[in-house]
Amino acid sequence: MNKSAFKVVRWVTLIALFIIPFIPLYVSDNLFFPFITGKNFAFRILVEIAFVGWSLLMLADKKYRPRFSWTAALFGLFVIWMAIADAFAVNPAKAFWSNFERMDGWITLIHLFLFFLVAGTMFSVDSLWKKWWYTFLGVSAWLCAYGFLQTFGVLAIHQGSTRLDATFGNSDYLACYMIFATAITLWLALESKVPEKENGKKKLNWLRYILFVLAASEVLILFLTETRGAVLGFVGAVGLGAILWMLESGKKGRKIGAIVLAGLILVAGGLYMARNEPVIAHSALFGRLVSISIKDPETDTRLTIWHMALEGTMQRPVTGWGQEGFNYVFNRFYEPKLNNQEPWFDRAHNMYLDWLIAGGVPALLLFLALLGSAAYALYQRDVSRTERVILLSALAAYCFQGLFVFDNLFSYVPFVAILAIAYGGASRPIKKLENIPELNPSDFLTFALPIGAIVLALMIYFVNVPNIQAAGDLITAITPSSDPTTNLAAFKQTYADHSFANQEVTEQLLTFAEKVVSDKSNSEAVKNEVFAYAMQQAQTLEKNIPYDARIHLEISSFYASGGDFNDAFKEVHLAEQESPLKQGMYLQEGIEAIESGDNQLAEQVFTKAYALDTSFSTVGVYAAAGDILNGQIPLGKSVLMQNFGTTTVDQDIILYAYYQVKDLPDFIAVWKQRVIDQHNADTAEFGLAAAYADSGDVADAKAELQTVVSQHPEDASQVSSYLSQINGK
Repeated sequence: MNKSAFKVVRWVTLIALFIIPFIPLYVSDNLFFPFITGKNFAFRILVEIAFVGWSLLMLADKKYRPRFSWTAALFGLFVIWMAIADAFAVNPAKAFWSNFERMDGWITLIHLFLFFLVAGTMFSVDSLWKKWWYTFLGVSAWLCAYGFLQTFGVLAIHQGSTRLDATFGNSDYLACYMIFATAITLWLALESKVPEKENGKKKLNWLRYILFVLAASEVLILFLTETRGAVLGFVGAVGLGAILWMLESGKKGRKIGAIVLAGLILVAGGLYMARNEPVIAHSALFGRLVSISIKDPETDTRLTIWHMALEGTMQRPVTGWGQEGFNYVFNRFYEPKLNNQEPWFDRAHNMYLDWLIAGGVPALLLFLALLGSAAYALYQRDVSRTERVILLSALAAYCFQGLFVFDNLFSYVPFVAILAIAYGGASRPIKKLENIPELNPSDFLTFALPIGAIVLALMIYFVNVPNIQAAGDLITAITPSSDPTTNLAAFKQTYADHSFANQEVTEQLLTFAEKVVSDKSNSEAVKNEVFAYAMQQAQTLEKNIPYDARIHLEISSFYASGGDFNDAFKEVHLAEQESPLKQGMYLQEGIEAIESGDNQLAEQVFTKAYALDTSFSTVGVYAAAGDILNGQIPLGKSVLMQNFGTTTVDQDIILYAYYQVKDLPDFIAVWKQRVIDQHNADTAEFGLAAAYADSGDVADAKAELQTVVSQHPEDASQVSSYLSQINGK
């Protein structure tokens, strides 16, 4: 069919698919979570365009119609099962739509499946896979350049200080991307054709050398991300590739494979043997890698979280908790030994456990079957040994690194693209689809094209537009302004967008409202308006999502900021019910108890938090403060001695406790320690001077203020004001 409408649709479909590799370069600064949201919205819109275009093409030309393969069938079953599991999730709406921070959920899964079908069909029929991968590698080269500029300090690293993240904003995401990029680069390099001789002289294959340089750059960037799981996955993939190459090659190939494998073993063994040498142990490139140990705190944390995930699976083994449901498992099966870690985990940091939590045992089995079918299809395809070995190795690397990290959009995309290659090369026609008559050019132009355009417009709007608007309006809402009502209006507009991210919007609104209420420059009318609106939205959110400990804790803090301690305690108790072993819940209740004037309750809950795991001095500080506030000063000091070996602990809660019980000598001693700890910072010096003044020691207060002037001349006017106040007493 050579009709122009058909050609236009085909080109639009292909262009959408070929833009997808460029998405990693897009950072949407005007949207909430700029490294995440823009990329994902762009991917969804491009897939929707490609899907509608492909749907039109297959109506008019049989060669574009779906074909059967076990990879496609299992992927489809996986998507269907996850829809069922998400319907039974603890929070079905979030399981389906996810949020701005992750942009995952079933909505992303179905888009990945559509990408799989469209790319697997279009690129296989038109033999465009290598061109698409070359496009992918062009972007990879740009990301390598960006990473090197970060290495030399020309461009800033967005996450942390040393681990490269390029335009992903996350070093783990960049590392997984580079695993796939390296594999594809080597595949295309090894399969690039050697130019024919010219005038009897052999021409250089510049493309091959360029690709080898790019592969080396990708490996270096991978190591500079310092992502241990990805690096180990890459090393394992090289080893697997060498073994497969040896098994499938002749004498020369076996020799090459053996050399690669031996070199890998020697390098890995050498690093292990030299792991304690300063040049290795303190190296940014190898230090994190050689520090892997079962005793390593990060490893211990992962093992603990995995154990919690398995406990959660035992409670809901069939449908799981739904996508985005791990936070419920984390709270309900929380282990107190995690107190020093992040307060909220929403992933098990293990791809397989994440699917187990999201969709139960059936989801994990379907996912593993999908991986197995793709590997089998790749192995059975009539392709070159190079393509087969490298793509299988890339899948192996993805599977291994998935033991330690969770997926993101651009671990999904290259992974699904490889699945699509397997599907396209090992499929057969579906007779029922083949027997459907092709549309004639007139019907294609008159009926199919307009209907397709309407469907596409509706799809793009309802799936994306309100959520994009909300992501932008939320940025406006949280941007500081001189008039809080301006921000409040932006928050109201964000809710009016009717997006999937009301939880994140409400969390930001509560934080904003607390700041407004605590700011003395705001009028009571403004404070009341902001507080009332935030309370309304918080109550609505709580009603829609009743079992989320984090929401209850945030609402509790919000009530406390407005002086409503009765409701604050109700909320924190609900949080404690959802996560009874989490110290942070009791610490917040204790702080709110102090603010409400109930020191006895504060002591009880602080002691309860500390008893959950007495190895954390940060919790012990609160237990000691609770004792001191209730007059049990020797008991409180004994807790401090057990944890710090001193009763002079530079913590605000200890300062507060000593001051409240009028233990002024210890109060002053802590301020002296703070001056030392903060290297004579003027704020610490002023605090010590005030402590002297409160104790009636005017001479030492004045002496301390003179010290401030000598060390911080710029504070002379402020010191003069303080001296006047002291003299006035």
